[in-house]
Amino acid sequence: MDQMTEQAQQLATKKARIITIPEAREILSKIDPEHTDQIQKRTMDYLLKFSKTEPEKAKKMRKQLIDECSLTVEEATELVNIMPKSQEELRVFTAGWRKLIPTATVEKILKILSE
Repeated sequence: MDQMTEQAQQLATKKARIITIPEAREILSKIDPEHTDQIQKRTMDYLLKFSKTEPEKAKKMRKQLIDECSLTVEEATELVNIMPKSQEELRVFTAGWRKLIPTATVEKILKILSE
């Protein structure tokens, strides 16, 4: 088996998963800056600018949003990445999901994100 085929098989066996900005920052921070390409450097710059919490806290908030507010992984990840502070700000994002979120749930989401 040649090296390209082996690399292709390794990539095919890796599973894609949705992660938050803080989690992505944590993963990329493990790479030696001397060995990063331009895309990785730009991505790290973006992640440093827009990461609004620590990776473990982001994971905890996402799990709470999924379990307690019946959000999907994608929805919860989006909210953890954005960290809206008001009902109006939160409604901008939930409008794009094409589902009605009750006010009580919106308040619970904001409480989880502010902890």
